[in-house]
Amino acid sequence: MHKGGALKTEKNSLIIIGAGLAGLAAGCYGQMNGYKSRIFEYHSKPGGVAASWERSGYLIDGGIHFLMGHRPGQNTFNMYRELGVDFSEIKDMGTYCRFIDQNSGYSLEVTRDLDLLAGQLKSLSAADAAFIDEIIAISRNGRGIQMFGIMENPPELMTTSNKLSMFWEMRKYFKYFTGKYAQPIGEYARTIKSNLLQKIIVNMFMPEVPVWFVALLLTLLADSQIALLKGGCRDFVGAIENCYKALGGEVVYNARVEEILVRNSSATGIRLADGSKYEAETVVSAADGYSTIFKLLGGRYVDEKTRTRYRNWRLIRPTVMVSYGVSRTFEKETPLNIVFFKEPFLLGKQRVDGSPLRFFNYSDKFAPPGKTVVQVMFETNWDYWNELRKDNTTYEAEKEKVADEVLKRLEQSYPGISQLVELTDVATPYTTWRYTLNREGAYMGWLPTPEVVTSSIPRTLPGLGNFYMAGQWIVPGGGVPPCLYSGRHVIQILCSRNGKTFRTSTP
Repeated sequence: MHKGGALKTEKNSLIIIGAGLAGLAAGCYGQMNGYKSRIFEYHSKPGGVAASWERSGYLIDGGIHFLMGHRPGQNTFNMYRELGVDFSEIKDMGTYCRFIDQNSGYSLEVTRDLDLLAGQLKSLSAADAAFIDEIIAISRNGRGIQMFGIMENPPELMTTSNKLSMFWEMRKYFKYFTGKYAQPIGEYARTIKSNLLQKIIVNMFMPEVPVWFVALLLTLLADSQIALLKGGCRDFVGAIENCYKALGGEVVYNARVEEILVRNSSATGIRLADGSKYEAETVVSAADGYSTIFKLLGGRYVDEKTRTRYRNWRLIRPTVMVSYGVSRTFEKETPLNIVFFKEPFLLGKQRVDGSPLRFFNYSDKFAPPGKTVVQVMFETNWDYWNELRKDNTTYEAEKEKVADEVLKRLEQSYPGISQLVELTDVATPYTTWRYTLNREGAYMGWLPTPEVVTSSIPRTLPGLGNFYMAGQWIVPGGGVPPCLYSGRHVIQILCSRNGKTFRTSTP
C-alpha cells in the first residue's frame, strides 16, 4: 500500500476514487487542463467493470461487449482519440448478433442491411409485417445523427445555443422519446403474433429498455457505428491508462477508500483502509454510487430525490458468466449469438431458458493458435449467490454445476464441444462485486427503464462543496461513451467554475 506523498490542498489538486472508465477519463481531462490528479483504485488494475483476466494462456474478457460511435464524424470518435484509444484495434460489426432457436433449428442474423433484416423478419412472421416495418422505419430515421451529441456538454453547462443545436441535430429522433415508443420493448412486443419473433425482439437487449433504444441499436449497426475490440477490455483500458500516465497522472492501486474527508461542508480528501490520509482541493468519486453517498460520506449529503432514487430504482440484474477455453476454431460463427435452449435448467429458483453466447474468434489475442474462448452469460439473482458465498465449498460446487449445465446446452448446437474444453472459468455476481465493489454486482448500475434512461442526475451532492461524482450511477444506462463523458463532464464543470477554458489536449 502506498502511504506517502499526500497532495495536500495545493491549488488545482484533484483526488479521483476509482480507476474505471469514468475515473480514468476524469484523470486524463484533468491533466490536460492543469489539474494535478491522483487516482486511488481499490483493485490491483484499472477498468472497473471493464475487466479481463488471464487463465492458462486464455484471455477472459468480461466487460465491453461492443463499442459505439467509433467512426470519424461522431463526437465520440474525437473523445476516444483524445483518450489515446488505438483505432487499429477496433473491428466493425457487420452483424450485431445471430439468434438460434434450438427447438425449431431456426437461425436469424441481425445484419446492418436493414432491408435484408426486414425481409428476414417478415419471412419468419408475415402476420407481424406492420410491427416490423415500424421498428425498421424508426431505425432508418435515426441514421446519420450524432447519437451521443446530447452528452457533449454536461447539463449544468448547457447554454441555450447548445440546447438548440442538440434539438436540431436530434430533431428526427426526439419524437420517439414519448408516447408508445417510450414504453418498454417487452410490453410493446406483446402485440407480436409470432412467439419466436417476440422473443427475438425482446432479447435484442433487455425487455425493460424503451422501444426507441432497440431501434437505436439497429441504427448504429446500419451506420457502422458498432464495433468489437480486438484486444478486449485489457487493451482498451490500458490505452486510456497509458494516456493518463503520459499526461503526468498517477494511479495508486490496492487502495481501498474508507472515508471522504469533509471540513466546513467541503470535501478535502480521503482516508484509506490503512489509515493514511490524502488531501486535495477537489474530490471526485467514480466509484459505486451507494457506497460513495451512504458509506464514504455517511449519508450526510442527501436530498429526497437521491433517497428515492436509491430506494426505488431497480439495479441492473447481475450475471453469471461462464467462459470455456476450447481447443478448436469457430471461424464461421458470429461473435455474438443469442441462444434459446431446447432444455431450460434451474439455477436456484430461476429458470434459464437461453443466453447470449460469445465467440472470441475475431482476434488472436484471446486464445492460443487453433483455440477459442467461448463465453455464455445470463442474468441471475444477487441474494442467491451472496448466500452461497458464505460456504466456499457450496459456492464452488454451484459454479461447477452451472458450467456443466451450460455445456450440455452448447452440445445441442455444437456436438462434441465438451470433449474440447480445456479451461472453464465461472464469474458470478460476487466476482463482479469483488472486482468493483458495485452494489449487488450491478455491472451497469441502474436498470435502463424508460424513466431511468431519460433522467438527469446531478454531478454534485446537496450541501457538499468541492465534490463531484462520475460514472454509471449518474449517467443512467451506463455504457462506454456515457461513462467516459461523465469523467469529462466533471473537468468541464471544474474549468467553468475556475474561469478556465476547457482543453481536450495539453497546452
